[in-house]
Amino acid sequence: MDEIPDLTGVDGGSFRGEATDPFTPGARHLVVVSGGLGDPSSSRQLADRMASAAADALSAAGLVPEVHVVELRLIATDIAEAMVNPSRSAALQSALDEVEQADAVITVSPTFKASYSGLFKSFWDLVDNDALRGVPVLLGATGGTPRHSLMIDTALRPLFSYLRTRIMPSAVYAASDDWGEVEGGQASARTAPLQARIEVAGRELASVAGRLPARPRRHTGEAKPLEVIPFDQLLGGDH
Repeated sequence: MDEIPDLTGVDGGSFRGEATDPFTPGARHLVVVSGGLGDPSSSRQLADRMASAAADALSAAGLVPEVHVVELRLIATDIAEAMVNPSRSAALQSALDEVEQADAVITVSPTFKASYSGLFKSFWDLVDNDALRGVPVLLGATGGTPRHSLMIDTALRPLFSYLRTRIMPSAVYAASDDWGEVEGGQASARTAPLQARIEVAGRELASVAGRLPARPRRHTGEAKPLEVIPFDQLLGGDH
């Protein structure tokens, strides 16, 4: 198998590895949902690292990882519109389709007032309640201080328990000091470096996703052209 490079930086981007048929039993469709609002974003950076760790572990197990990224900030207006309007943009519908057909999900939110962001919650409110039943999900969060690390247990886990997903025991929280020394900040109290925690969580997700069968995916081929019946045939009943 060819070496899998880093994730692309666009909505719906994927690892540019070997192209596979999504119905191939040896492929696993991994969707990454990043709730970061900035560019660059620490949430997106954490999500990419978690995806790379999981993809490496899947590859080591002889499976083909198909990784797609949904960056919520790029469809923020579409998400807000869908909350008050039943219609959905093509970009938002594509993102929802990717998530709802995933074999495994990695999702990361920034911490706002000891919880996930409003944009993050709004997106998951649009996901069908039964679409991810039993699907393995790896949780991640970012924040300015380690004191908010319990947000994953108090906010994220209940949300994905409601969706009946298979939540991984391990999760990854990254504070500002996990990315390097912060001027004026206190030393991190963690004994395990960030990358070590990411790799453990990635292997855990890959182990579960690899044991489960690949989920069926809808075909995305070109739509058939609309058949137009001439008006005279409609009047004559010859159709």
